[in-house]
Amino acid sequence: MNYQAPWWLPGGNLQTIYAALRSERYLGEAPSFRRERWVTPDDDFVDVDFAEHASAVSAPLLVVFHGLEGSSASHYAEALAAVARDRGWACAVPHFRGCSGELNRAPRAYHSGDFEEIDWILKKFRVLHAGPVLAVGISLGGNALMRWAAEMGPSAAQSVRAVASVCSPLDLAASGHAIGRGFNRLVYTRMFLNSMVPKAMKKLEQHPGLFSGEALLAARDLYAFDNVVTAPLHGFKNTEDYWERASAKPHMRRIAVPALALNALNDPFVPAFSLPQPADVSDAVTLWQPRTGGHVGFPASPFPGHVRAMPEAVCGFFASQLNGEGVVHG
Repeated sequence: MNYQAPWWLPGGNLQTIYAALRSERYLGEAPSFRRERWVTPDDDFVDVDFAEHASAVSAPLLVVFHGLEGSSASHYAEALAAVARDRGWACAVPHFRGCSGELNRAPRAYHSGDFEEIDWILKKFRVLHAGPVLAVGISLGGNALMRWAAEMGPSAAQSVRAVASVCSPLDLAASGHAIGRGFNRLVYTRMFLNSMVPKAMKKLEQHPGLFSGEALLAARDLYAFDNVVTAPLHGFKNTEDYWERASAKPHMRRIAVPALALNALNDPFVPAFSLPQPADVSDAVTLWQPRTGGHVGFPASPFPGHVRAMPEAVCGFFASQLNGEGVVHG
C-alpha cells in the first residue's frame, strides 16, 4: 500500500482522530443497511447489518468485523460498504455481542481472540451466500479474524477466499500497555471506557454477581477493565493470560488462506516494534506497513479529505486473490 498522509495532518493522532470525525466516508449516497438477528448456538444473538445496495447473487461478499465498541455506523464500516458497492460486491457487518445497540442475553460479551464466534459467523455466511466470501477485521476484529485464520489453518479456505486485518493489535500486550499511557490514556482509553463501563454495569444488572461492580467502577484503563470483566467472562485467568492467549501474532505462521495484515507504523496504540515481520508469518500472509495513516485513519488529500484509501487498498488485495494474482510482502 503506497500511502502518504496529507501534509496538513501530521502525526498518527491527528490522522486517527480526523479520519474518524471529519473525513468523508463515501461518495454519493450514504450506505444503508437492513438488519438480521441471528440466534447463536448458546441461545444468544448477534445482529448482522447487510448493505442494501444491489449486487449479483454470485458476487463476492465483503464481511466487515468491526473494532472495539464499533458498529456498522463506524467510519471504516461505511467506507468499506461504499467501496464494496462501487465494485458490485455485497457487504455485511456482523456486530459482536452487545455492540448493535441492544445488550445481548448471555453473560459473555466479546473479546480480541474470539475465534470461535468468528468461525460460527463465517460458516453461516458461507452457507447463505452463493459467491466468494472475503473477510476484513478492523483493529480488535482483525486480531480475532487472524487468530481464527491461524486456528483453522487450511480449512479456513472452506469459509473464505481471503482475509485482511487493518490496524489490528496483533500483540495485545504491547498495544494494551501503549493505550494505557500518556495522551492515549487521556483520550482513547477514556473514550472506550465511557462506552464499555456503562454497558458492563448493565450486564451486571442482567446477571447479578457476575463480577465486582466496585472493581469495575474503579477501572481507569483497559488493563483493569479486562482484569475485572473481559478475562473472567471469557475463560481467561487474568489480563496477562487473556492478552497472551488471544494475540494473533504468535500464531500467524499457521495461516494458510491468503491474508493481508495492514498496519501504519505511526499507529498511536499499535507500536511499530510489536508488528509482525516476514519471519513471523506464513507465506500466505502479506504485510503492508506504510509509514503514516494512524489508527484506522488513512485520510486523503485534498481538504477535507476522505477515508477511501484503506478500503480501496484492502478491496484491491481481495480482488487480486479473486483473480488468482500473487501478492508479495510489502
